[in-house]
Amino acid sequence: MTTEKCFAKGSPAPGPVPKGHVRIYSMRFCPFAQRTRLVLNAKGIKHDTININLKDKPDWFLEKNPLGLVPTLETTAGEVIFESPITCEYLEEVYPERKLLPPSPFGKAQQKMMLEHFSKVVPYFYKIPAGRNNGEDVSGLEAELKEKFAKLNEDLVNKKTKFFGGDSITMIDYMMWPFFERLEIFELKHCLDNTAELKKWTECMSDDPTVKVTGHSVDTYKGFYKTYIEGKPNYDYGL
Repeated sequence: MTTEKCFAKGSPAPGPVPKGHVRIYSMRFCPFAQRTRLVLNAKGIKHDTININLKDKPDWFLEKNPLGLVPTLETTAGEVIFESPITCEYLEEVYPERKLLPPSPFGKAQQKMMLEHFSKVVPYFYKIPAGRNNGEDVSGLEAELKEKFAKLNEDLVNKKTKFFGGDSITMIDYMMWPFFERLEIFELKHCLDNTAELKKWTECMSDDPTVKVTGHSVDTYKGFYKTYIEGKPNYDYGL
């Protein structure tokens, strides 16, 4: 059972998770849920998708995850896993086909450290557009974001690789990508101007077949974010 349209309060609960599948409770435009969708698709895991109205969550969803967060995974055994890095790590362990994390403990630790560093970058993707919409001067925040991007760029320069974990896409690339996919919508693309390697990385990522099937067009993103900024998010925008 995969649905594009979101389930809101009062919606009937979906049936059990089909045998041989895992279920993801998601929201089409959520960058954190997109991380898990990228991993599910990259690893070829059979899954069904239930999209949730995050403004008006169904009671049955809150029973599964009282925090009401997406992404949330549910297994056929009724096990529930949430928080995007945790769901992705779980999928990596349970579905060993096409490994996305390095085999060595040090390699795995490096990816976790990179993710920890990147988690400090994520707030800028929200703070800058919000400040701009409130008529605030965001030039200071943009300068800080450019500094963070310069460090990521330096990382790629030092590694001499196309991606952050080597010459092929690994977990860390999928963890970071959803936010870069939204740079144009957040009017932050110019922050990449002096980071040639990072810019090249975004181009390589956008060519990835998994990235192509989990994202939306810029127009669709813009349309959704307009409703989001207005305080009435249309989670079914474009359907």
